[in-house]
Amino acid sequence: MKTRITELLGIEYPIIQGGMAWVAEHSLAAAVSEAGGLGLIGGANAPGEVVREEIRKVRELTKKPFGVNVMLMSPHADDVARVVVEEGIKVVTTGAGNPGTYMKMWKEAGITVIPVVASVALAKMMERGGADAVIAEGSESGGHIGEATTMTLVPQVVDAVSVPVIAAGGIGDGRGIAAAFMLGAEAVQLGTRFVVAKESIVHDNYKKRILKAKDIDSVVTGRSHGHPVRGLRNQMTREYTRLEAEGKSFEELEYLTLGALRNAVVDGDVINGTVMAGQIAGMITKEQTCREMIEEMMAQATKLLKI
Repeated sequence: MKTRITELLGIEYPIIQGGMAWVAEHSLAAAVSEAGGLGLIGGANAPGEVVREEIRKVRELTKKPFGVNVMLMSPHADDVARVVVEEGIKVVTTGAGNPGTYMKMWKEAGITVIPVVASVALAKMMERGGADAVIAEGSESGGHIGEATTMTLVPQVVDAVSVPVIAAGGIGDGRGIAAAFMLGAEAVQLGTRFVVAKESIVHDNYKKRILKAKDIDSVVTGRSHGHPVRGLRNQMTREYTRLEAEGKSFEELEYLTLGALRNAVVDGDVINGTVMAGQIAGMITKEQTCREMIEEMMAQATKLLKI
């Protein structure tokens, strides 16, 4: 399936793996790229040298294109922004802010820059700033979210910008990919589905929690302070919701979640940890390799789109 995105990124299929903190490391990124999509290393809050090491490990596993997600709120964002240039990375996606500070440096290095946006206004701003494409992420996605749903956000962003649009949030199979294309997207970004990939280093407890999830099992916390996060319900989210209802400060609530994502992903604490996952968790019922996932989804999507 050829689109402006597959041509821009040099990939076989219009599928991008989300740059999920603690999840998107070298083995998952390489597996997605080897299967014909675009794997991403999630920079998250990691120091520049850690990201550099991850980049080099991916290169040992694949010769195909891959990228790095730079979280702009990270205290190490400046270092990571330089590392991607020094390491010759060709694709960068960004989240949690405006990449304008680094755009000149990245562009001079020939890097394709694709910011994640949650509104039309931000998409327009990113296009003006030199973005090569944008990822329109709806509130169905796991982790930090905006307010607009994918179904409403994607077509409005498509109408507002001339650069290609990648749809994200609530997409977990070929039907979702086909729907995204009908809305005007030219690729999709998937996170939750890849969490349960056989190549994913995520703890089995976390994977099982997603595989057993029902349609109503995700919840959003943090709306009262303007930092909404979607994850699966557990003891931690119940406690967070209770404290939020009592009007506790953002700092007190953040303390509750300190290290909670790592605890869930690495140590398997799915009771008091943060189990970030999108609303499609209820659709995921089996663990597969990245290649099996991508080929299954693309076969379904191309049949539906009659390509």
